[in-house]
Amino acid sequence: MADGGLWRHRDFRRLWIGDSLSQLGTQIGVLAVPLVAITELDATTFQLGVLVALQTAAFLVIGLPAGAWCDRMRKRPVLIAADLVRAALLLTIPAAALLDRLTLPHLYAVVAAHGIATVFFDVSYQSYLPHLVGREHLVDGNGKLEASRTVAHAAGPAAGGYLVQWFTASVAVAADAVSFVWSALWLSRIKVREAPPDRARRAPLRAEIADGLRFVFGNPILRALALQGACAVLFIGASQAVLLPFLVRTVGLSPGAIGLLSALGSLGAVGGALVTTRLTRRLGRARAMIGYIVVAGSASLLIPLTAPGWRLAFLVVGEMVMMAFIVAFNVVQVSYRQTICPDHLLGRMNATMRFVMWGTTPLGGLLGGLLGTAVGLRNTLWITGVGTLLPVLWLVFSPLGPAALRGVELAMEPTASGLRSEATREDVVTEGSMARASGASASLQQSGILGQRAGGDEPQHVGAGAGPVDGVRLGQGVAGPVEQGEHGAGVPGQ
Repeated sequence: MADGGLWRHRDFRRLWIGDSLSQLGTQIGVLAVPLVAITELDATTFQLGVLVALQTAAFLVIGLPAGAWCDRMRKRPVLIAADLVRAALLLTIPAAALLDRLTLPHLYAVVAAHGIATVFFDVSYQSYLPHLVGREHLVDGNGKLEASRTVAHAAGPAAGGYLVQWFTASVAVAADAVSFVWSALWLSRIKVREAPPDRARRAPLRAEIADGLRFVFGNPILRALALQGACAVLFIGASQAVLLPFLVRTVGLSPGAIGLLSALGSLGAVGGALVTTRLTRRLGRARAMIGYIVVAGSASLLIPLTAPGWRLAFLVVGEMVMMAFIVAFNVVQVSYRQTICPDHLLGRMNATMRFVMWGTTPLGGLLGGLLGTAVGLRNTLWITGVGTLLPVLWLVFSPLGPAALRGVELAMEPTASGLRSEATREDVVTEGSMARASGASASLQQSGILGQRAGGDEPQHVGAGAGPVDGVRLGQGVAGPVEQGEHGAGVPGQ
């Protein structure tokens, strides 16, 4: 692409503008909706946990069939419809509040239905970017969209906090609804049209869902990423359920102060998005993915130290470091997933990953509510901090472990399915055996999961390996950690 990269891509710019304002509104809503429950409905800690659980329950209930349905449709109309549905749902909250008819069941219903629309948006969104910009620009596209998302993370909570403080939480929710309408308008202006899905590939829904599951769980790296995400998100969901009441009731902060401190912490995410490509190129994808999660999980242990006065710095620093490295991890792992997946399986792969990774969030919300009630808000944050860090072991005891140990890069090419050749069996790592790990890495290089040794500033061309994958031979080479484009690895509505 010419100088300027994806900024010269008109349709990508439209996607980026629509997403950026939608993300800003979403971050306002992340703060405003729970504050509606706290300030206008006097919700208890457990009721807030239920609210958080309902926000993502749809991933667990319809996540898998949504992927198969999205693979049967063009993605852009799904994105537009999901935006408009979410806007209409959110507008019922300020309308009900204005009429003095707002109740907690109403809030629960809106949040649950909003979650269903978000499932379809998120699955389609991650599947749409490769069609829009091409696989060669995925890292670049994911990075730019992730950068705008992190700016929204910084500005949204502050804007939401002051909107709540100056007006009401319901007014802040209305601002969130307007942002979804804005996003839909920009998406409608994208000129590139996708080819219609191949009807000849269509199979019964159950068989299509099974294809997505086989692709993810048949690939040892995708399987490890999914299981790590499921465990971490369980505890992140629990943390989110108690963090706001902790800051309001234990630390004694006003909505405006919460928004401002959250904005300061979120500035780290901007830095993470800006340095991800260069840092990942130096480390290699395997070392980067493991290292980013270790740092992010460790930083979450600073948050329970928050208290009035100078100890508010623990919240800012903890969130800043955690957000920076979560963003970096998301850019790398989402770009990796999008690159190795065939076009016709993108929707089902993304749906399966999100089903496994985000399906535990409702349980996390309930866990946070129960723990907050049983052991207190601060103790719950300690438990969730440890729970966020430990799931990195799924990555360590996968092919990423020996790859990181030896500095070997991952091959980045689409595969015919998630099932690899015999050389990639799971026993690549055994405890205390460096020789076994070394042999496993060599075997993985032959099979195409691992490429050449990482390191250095220049992109390396990584041999995909000579071994066929389900009868399909991989290509000769692909650029290693390259400075490409990125689509918001942290997808909208997340």
